Amino acid sequence: MIWADGGYAGKLIDWVKLNCGWVLEIVKRNADLKGFHVLPRRWVVERTFAWLGRCRRLSKDYEEFPESSEAMAHIAMIQLMTRRLTAVGVAATP
Repeated sequence: MIWADGGYAGKLIDWVKLNCGWVLEIVKRNADLKGFHVLPRRWVVERTFAWLGRCRRLSKDYEEFPESSEAMAHIAMIQLMTRRLTAVGVAATP
């Protein structure tokens, strides 16, 4: 399941289903509401980008190859999750 902004509506929904086998759901805002309102599931992506942005190596585009950038993002998320597991005591060995 992929959640996307209304700007991604159109042919992309069919393309994702055909080529990837995933479901792309467009999260739309309610036209009746005025001003800012939190939309379901959209905050997850923004929060994750904020976490990744705190990593110095990912703050700028230092990498020469896209594969290196992807690897750094994976390393940053692994580091974040191991810190959280250690803080909770799950990863701590007796």
